[in-house]
Amino acid sequence: MAFGKTGIDWRSTIAAVWRSNRHFLKPITQVELIAPDSLLGIDEQKALLYKNTENFLRGKPSSHALLWGARGVGKTTLIKTLLTRYHSYGLRIIEIPKADLHLLPDITDDLREHHHHFILYCDDLTFEEGQTEYRLLKSTMEGALETPPTNVLIYATSNRRALLPAHMAANLNRDLRSEQAPDADHEYLSLADYFGLSLSFAPMDKETYLAIVDQLFKGKTIDRSALHEEALRFAADRGGYSGRTARHFLTHYQIYM
Repeated sequence: MAFGKTGIDWRSTIAAVWRSNRHFLKPITQVELIAPDSLLGIDEQKALLYKNTENFLRGKPSSHALLWGARGVGKTTLIKTLLTRYHSYGLRIIEIPKADLHLLPDITDDLREHHHHFILYCDDLTFEEGQTEYRLLKSTMEGALETPPTNVLIYATSNRRALLPAHMAANLNRDLRSEQAPDADHEYLSLADYFGLSLSFAPMDKETYLAIVDQLFKGKTIDRSALHEEALRFAADRGGYSGRTARHFLTHYQIYM
């Protein structure tokens, strides 16, 4: 695997994705650039992630980031808005499936000396029995004999903060304690603690959900009270409020109503 020979021109390519079946890094030619203002109800998380990313681009202290919590409230979409805001400042994003995290050392080797700044993005980051890629994730973030690259950060999303099953977390903690001096005051760390920035996302409330619905239907001549009633019924059938549910409601409305 020769990442330096993929032919990607990072001057014109702002994002890429690792394709497992074809075993190559694919440039994304049609990037979905999402307006940051379209995300509602997560202003604090946006501000913190944007500040961390700006520090990263400026060579100031910054952290790997874990976005965790409720489904469908904008974690992945928030990552996408980073390209909208910062691609002109040299930010590039590479999406890596969880199953291919063992490739992290090869990818970072190729990016280390590049003048662009890269976020390696992994969606739905949790590990189950028998999955050991978390060890390479740990070493990539913390470094081993070789220090981590200064132009690479890892941003991940997850529906839960506990990324490892309890017994796997215990094994990781045992490894960490063995690396410390015997008389050290050990802390029982979880894998999530390797992410210096941890952003939690609570379930969406009704008001935010309806605000997103109004935003999606902006410019349409529709009775808002009736629209809200339909949107709430739709959300009840789908198990709760979320931005994803609001987008599905828009499609449902356009097809059936």
